[in-house]
Amino acid sequence: MADFPAASADTALDAVLVPATTYYLSLHTADPGTTGANEVTGGSYARQAITFGSASGGSKASTDAQSFSGMPAEAGNLWVGIWSASTGGTFIWGDATAAVTGPVASGATVDFAIGAVTPAMS
Repeated sequence: MADFPAASADTALDAVLVPATTYYLSLHTADPGTTGANEVTGGSYARQAITFGSASGGSKASTDAQSFSGMPAEAGNLWVGIWSASTGGTFIWGDATAAVTGPVASGATVDFAIGAVTPAMS
């Protein structure tokens, strides 16, 4: 993969995830790929609103916290995704997350702190 100078990466990230615009964070049971596949279903799961600040150093960080309550049981690690809408919409980005490793118990809450979701150009 080509290397981008940080300023170029920041410009690209800010064009894709416009600062202070509301997007929606999703959870996935496996790699969402380029389509948002494998999104969690069941329980009280619903995508959560998320916003980002301006990119810096080739990455962005979430500017608010998210809480997924009433999760269905999940056996393995979870992935994250970003969408343009709370249901349907356009899939924008996805990646593995170190925030949710291992099983999730039925009814559990999965929380993401401010700054925990960090899309980057790599």
